[in-house]
Amino acid sequence: MRSCTPSIGLTFIAAAAALLSGCAMAPAATMPVAGASHLDTVQKAAVLRICTPGDYKPFSFQKPDGAFEGIDVDLMTGFSASLGAKPEWVKTTWANLLPDLAAGKCDIAVGGVSVTTDRQKRAFFSAPYMVNGKTPIARCADVAKYQSVAAIDKPSVRVIFNPGGSNERFARANFKQAKLTLHGENVTIFDEILANRADVFVTEAAEAITQQKLKPGLCAINPDKPLQYGEMAWMLPRDDVAFKSYVDQWLHLQQASGDFQRTMDRWLK
Repeated sequence: MRSCTPSIGLTFIAAAAALLSGCAMAPAATMPVAGASHLDTVQKAAVLRICTPGDYKPFSFQKPDGAFEGIDVDLMTGFSASLGAKPEWVKTTWANLLPDLAAGKCDIAVGGVSVTTDRQKRAFFSAPYMVNGKTPIARCADVAKYQSVAAIDKPSVRVIFNPGGSNERFARANFKQAKLTLHGENVTIFDEILANRADVFVTEAAEAITQQKLKPGLCAINPDKPLQYGEMAWMLPRDDVAFKSYVDQWLHLQQASGDFQRTMDRWLK
């Protein structure tokens, strides 16, 4: 039986990092000129507009005072500075994250974004910075019950999921017999399990590990052996090769210098 100890899952997350070797639209002055690269327009405007749902610890989370914190928030602070720009956060939802990026409301989309071919059709991805597969989280007393998709997919099991992203797609694609419940608030979805109004939530390993530390009584189930392979990356405007090349090079140098791992350790240890 898988224990709740987070250190094994964190080893998985840390090893995976080695893969690398305001709500309103911003003012028109910061909008990219048709045909120009965001690499140039961001530097000229001295502002990097960043779309994020802000509800996904440890990547991007909006605090009650409106400020954002998390892995991607720290990384975006450094990335913006490398362009001589200040970060400008554009609050969105998971359902609107890709449409907002495609509509030009932001220059980059972050916050724990899973790489998918559906998203790739409409956007570029940066080089992946983490392997972070789908992992169940449940009450610790029930860990032995939910060791596989087949074990979860039973009529008696209440699976909860948040809308608009890869968690919803995974739940609908894999659980045909379990009782599915759509919960619109990602921040409170874990409380539904603790309150025994749901049994299982399948999300990324990093979030499951983070939430088991924040919510005593919940345990990530086999975060080092996820139910489905997954990668995390930043979403970028499609066809902007110059901007993607710069983003990938910046990420590579951050890892090579050790700064990337220090950021990860600050949030995952």
